[in-house]
Amino acid sequence: MEKGKKRPVYTEEFRREAARLVIDGEPMKKVADDLGVSKSALMSWVRRLREEGGAFAKRTGTETAAQEIERLRREVSQLRMEREILKKAAAFFAKESR
Repeated sequence: MEKGKKRPVYTEEFRREAARLVIDGEPMKKVADDLGVSKSALMSWVRRLREEGGAFAKRTGTETAAQEIERLRREVSQLRMEREILKKAAAFFAKESR
């Protein structure tokens, strides 16, 4: 790496989704080019995702299974609430357009 040039920092979600694209069958070179990441970084992310059975541990520390389950439950609850709001909004606007 060139002196003074900083390595880009990618979020955990970005790394997980990029690796998932490759695991789901997209060519690694295409994914790396499309996302603007190095092929070696992408290979590393894919290897980590496969080794961890789909769970992507944070580099600063690992999430326990109980913490991950709790986080996912909160996320599911939030998504369900957002879905209900969107359903109500869609029904409202459908009724207004008649």
